[in-house]
Amino acid sequence: MEILFDEASQNPKRIALRGRLDLKGSGEIDLRFTSLTATDASNVLVDMSEVEFIASIGMRLLLTCAKAKAARGGKLALYGLQPMVAEALETAGIDSLIPLYADAPAALAGLHA
Repeated sequence: MEILFDEASQNPKRIALRGRLDLKGSGEIDLRFTSLTATDASNVLVDMSEVEFIASIGMRLLLTCAKAKAARGGKLALYGLQPMVAEALETAGIDSLIPLYADAPAALAGLHA
């Protein structure tokens, strides 16, 4: 699992994930992803277009960070999800807690709505 962070982005922060968000992948990015997403009030856009699989542990990581972000007054949004990943998140009901968008412009508009 790989995490890319656009250092120039501030609000919203822009993060891209690549790989499998399973037990191994979640463990590889947990601390960095949490420090980038959950520690301040800025909004965060997460590009999920290169995440090919998500397990429940990956969903937990996203949900935990989204809740921490909300507690600080910020929002976390996901965009560009592959169909299988989007279906898994929707089936688990995560989409009612973390907004899912087709692309970055839609996610940015959603954060400002």
